[in-house]
Amino acid sequence: MSASSWVSTSLPYLTPQEERRGDAWAAEAEAQGRRGTQRILHAGEVPAPAEVARLLGVDEGEPVVVRRRLILLDGMPNELTDTYYPLAVARGTALARTSKIRGGAVTLLAELGHIGVLVREDVTAAMPDEEERRILETAPDEPVLRLTRVTLDREDHPIQVDRMVMPALRQRLRYEIEIG
Repeated sequence: MSASSWVSTSLPYLTPQEERRGDAWAAEAEAQGRRGTQRILHAGEVPAPAEVARLLGVDEGEPVVVRRRLILLDGMPNELTDTYYPLAVARGTALARTSKIRGGAVTLLAELGHIGVLVREDVTAAMPDEEERRILETAPDEPVLRLTRVTLDREDHPIQVDRMVMPALRQRLRYEIEIG
């Protein structure tokens, strides 16, 4: 693994912050002596893509709220993330606007009464499409990791779906699981 690789863990992005400070990404990067920033490329209502519709339990094409963000590490593209929310959760909230959310979206969700208790993540590898390759600044033959995450509340209702695309050669995903 090269010195530019990044080890990513999911837990900080699933837990509301007790104090509404910066976002979890900036804090994680800072703890590693790096600089993590993000740009919100789009926010608002869109028709649900098939996979997102299935995971959110809505009909394909039904309106959902999406936030598309470009995640940067030391100024370089590290991840392209689309986060989708059911309208009942996000319509009329900061989730549907392009401004940054102090403390992050998970903190806002908790304040709105939507607390995740179960997360499912699926990771695959593939070649990026042209837009992803351009945005992530990958080489023409460089694969990406695709991580899809659904977060469910206590009633087993999906409150959020994340679809992340990461340059595979710059990433290592780490999962720590407590047993018992």
